[in-house]
Amino acid sequence: MSNEPTSATEARARVTELVRDARICMLTTIALDGRQVSRPMGLQEAEFDGDLWFFASTDSAKVRQIRVNPEVNVAFSDQKRSAWVSVSGTATEGFDRARAEQLWNPVLKVWFPDGLDTPGLTLIKVHASSAEYWDSPSSTVVNLFGFAKAVVTGQPPALTENHEVTY
Repeated sequence: MSNEPTSATEARARVTELVRDARICMLTTIALDGRQVSRPMGLQEAEFDGDLWFFASTDSAKVRQIRVNPEVNVAFSDQKRSAWVSVSGTATEGFDRARAEQLWNPVLKVWFPDGLDTPGLTLIKVHASSAEYWDSPSSTVVNLFGFAKAVVTGQPPALTENHEVTY
């Protein structure tokens, strides 16, 4: 079965589904010396409407980097489904108490012990400009068969479908 989208709306819906299922991602920013720096982050809002939300500390390197260069990438991987998503966008940082209350999860107390009253707590919002995803239309067994066939035939397997989405 193919996951080929028939419209931009369907493609965006598939990105939302893949992001929601993965939840943990790698946020890549540009360091002050120009290097790309990635770190794991937990997505706070699973309903992806073009914006991704994360909690952070105002004095963290990622927040300082976003203030200088707001262009970021957020990459998700779902190994169980053989699916990957790369979201390019612009990040902004700021604390909105009402939004923070909507997004708060008690697990976050590990990093922010005073909850929403933790000094220096802020939100990072990534507004997507585009997304690209790779999605396996087949089961693991079919994918393994594709690998075996590739070894025998010398032809690379077509195990994933790639789609681009703009926002």
